[in-house]
Amino acid sequence: MLVQKEKDEISLIKDLLVLLEKKEAIDPVVLNMSKTRLLTDYFVICTANSNIHMKSLRDEVVDFFNEKGKEIIYYDRGEGYDWLLIDAGDIVVHIFTKGAREFYDLEHLWIDAERVVF
Repeated sequence: MLVQKEKDEISLIKDLLVLLEKKEAIDPVVLNMSKTRLLTDYFVICTANSNIHMKSLRDEVVDFFNEKGKEIIYYDRGEGYDWLLIDAGDIVVHIFTKGAREFYDLEHLWIDAERVVF
């Protein structure tokens, strides 16, 4: 069962990456967080080129999860932020402005997390 869950998550993330690339998200990265103390399996991190682009990416990701039947626990609904989060339980999507991504540097903060490459 665990193996099937992981396969389903990977399939969902691959589809999500296709969507993010189609919507011109910058430098999407997937971190496998399953061996950390966090209660999530994957971080998907990307950069938006403007506040409008960030809002659009957020809305697309929320719609994507809803269409796939993936429950969203929480997501930032506001505008004008430099970091938006979409928490779908096993998968957490982080959408940053360029400056915020450099400042918070989640990839370096979680340096021990495996980078997932497709």
